[in-house]
Amino acid sequence: MMTNLFSVFDPATGFLSLNWLSMILIILTPNPYWNTPSKIVCVMLMINKKLSNEINMHLKSSETSIILISLFMFILMNNILGLLPYVFTASAHLSFSLSMALTLWISLMLYGWINKTNGMLIHLVPIGTPYPLMPFMVLIETISNIIRPGSLAVRLSANMIAGHLLMSLLGNNLIENSMLLTLMMWLFMGLMMFEMAVAFIQSYVFMTLSTLYSSEI
Repeated sequence: MMTNLFSVFDPATGFLSLNWLSMILIILTPNPYWNTPSKIVCVMLMINKKLSNEINMHLKSSETSIILISLFMFILMNNILGLLPYVFTASAHLSFSLSMALTLWISLMLYGWINKTNGMLIHLVPIGTPYPLMPFMVLIETISNIIRPGSLAVRLSANMIAGHLLMSLLGNNLIENSMLLTLMMWLFMGLMMFEMAVAFIQSYVFMTLSTLYSSEI
């Protein structure tokens, strides 16, 4: 019996808490998974190829695409693992998403301001801005740039936590009525399919926005 609806997202549920273990589960995957050309590996390689072509349309460096695709796969694996029973949803916490967003954003800012200072200054004033509005545009662009990691993190965590809260709320209210729970099973199946789509979409959105931010450097 839950004392709080948000307790399902509590990262520490006991003396020996293994909730965060889902984050490194992909690292513990046995070697035959990577070496044997199974169907799952073929699908992953196809997705990586599609994403690489899309990223290379915005970025000139192939090294950056490797980082962004790895970030996409890492978030996707955590999102999907969070849909399994008794598996902790790491991507529903800001400590998970904000750490990735801040690391990427700080890296881009340091690289851009150190190596391409003129280009970073140019981005603060859009082309065609009237002279009286330039100080205000610099302020607006600076604030917009600063809140980017926060918006990335909150978007990912909020979308992942919303569906889980809805399923937890419906499940707790229907657990005492087995007949109604059976009738509503189709709704839970639809929510699971919806959450699966959200897991893919949020991973893709995080990667795409990171790509667009990187293209401005």
